[in-house]
Order: sequence, then structure tokens, then C-alpha cells
Amino acid sequence: MLKFMTISMLALGAATAATSAINTRIVTDEERAAHEQEALIIQSPIGGLENKYWFNYRANINEARKEVVSDLRHADDMEDTRRAWDEYRGELSHERGHYVKQMAKRGFRYGTVSVGD
Repeated sequence: MLKFMTISMLALGAATAATSAINTRIVTDEERAAHEQEALIIQSPIGGLENKYWFNYRANINEARKEVVSDLRHADDMEDTRRAWDEYRGELSHERGHYVKQMAKRGFRYGTVSVGD
């Protein structure tokens, strides 16, 4: 009985290790930077004003998300994957900057608060 339990436990441990190895994937610097940009997506309209700039911003963010999913699905190698994440990061940054700039022209400022060093 002890031999059976030991063999079963070893088999379970090997299966767990194999599953962990399969589920582990490389996170590139480009992907990490893209996720940092995702955290900066503006969640509510600047000044509470839902205007065409807000709706365009949200539509462009949604389009960028769809595009990165498609690009990643069709990526053939690591370079394609990196390019997809880098393009996505750039689009998120550009769209946020464009929206903030358009609202600033209309007298609505967007600021961030940092706490710490």
C-alpha cells in the first residue's frame, strides 16, 4: 500500500510540474509596458463631460484591444508578438494623450496624483 501511495504521489507531482511548465509563458518587456499603459486608461470622462472626444477615446481604446488580440493570434514568432504589444502600448498612450489634449483645449484639465518618492 505504501509503495502504491508513493508512486501515485510521484505521478501526481510530475503531472503538476508538467502542467506548470506548460502554463508558464514568457512575458516580454513590450507586454509589460503595454499592461502599464492599460492601467493608465482613463475610466471616466474628464470633467464628467461625455462628449465626442470621450466617446472617440473609448471607441479607439476598444479598437486597439481588438487589434492586439488579432495581432497576437496571427503572430508567427516572438518578433511579431513583441511588435503587437509595442503597437498596442503606443496606441493606448497616443489615444490618452490626444483625449487629454482635446479636453485641455476646452478648459478641462486632467491630472494625476502621486504619493511617495
